[in-house]
Amino acid sequence: MASEGEERDGVRLIFVYGTLKRGFYNHRLIEDLMRTGDATYLGPHTTVGAFPLVCGPHGIPYLINLPHSSGHRIKGELYSVSSHQGQARLDELEGVDRGHYERLPLSVEGEGGNVLEVEAYFAHRGFGEALWKRCGEKGFGEYSVEMGNKYVRREDRPLHSSFIHDIHEFISQGY
Repeated sequence: MASEGEERDGVRLIFVYGTLKRGFYNHRLIEDLMRTGDATYLGPHTTVGAFPLVCGPHGIPYLINLPHSSGHRIKGELYSVSSHQGQARLDELEGVDRGHYERLPLSVEGEGGNVLEVEAYFAHRGFGEALWKRCGEKGFGEYSVEMGNKYVRREDRPLHSSFIHDIHEFISQGY
């Protein structure tokens, strides 16, 4: 059996909980990956542990790696993604190399009760806990359509908007 985060037959299992879910703006990337055979939908899943899930600036959702800190079991979707092409495109969208998100191991449970070791994109450790505190240590269990309606696409953000600047501004002064 493969260990956490390890490649399984050329694919990784990726849990998505926000704008990559079906019906949300960034799902178009997943659809493109499915068209090229680089992703497969595996159904709804829920985190085994409780985690904080909050919205930050521009309506962007963040799963925060603070297990058991009065969070919720998070509802989302599971995809098998090719370890090279698919993962690279998701990592690019999530800004892994730019300190936006971190891809970390996570246990999820499917509808039949089967538990899988997968990966998910968490708010980067450089701001995750501060973001949780800024949000009053109150989160939610699922990124909803109403929350998704507040999402501001990158191309619609201010011209000189910077993800890291915006998140730190949100944390320090409100947004």
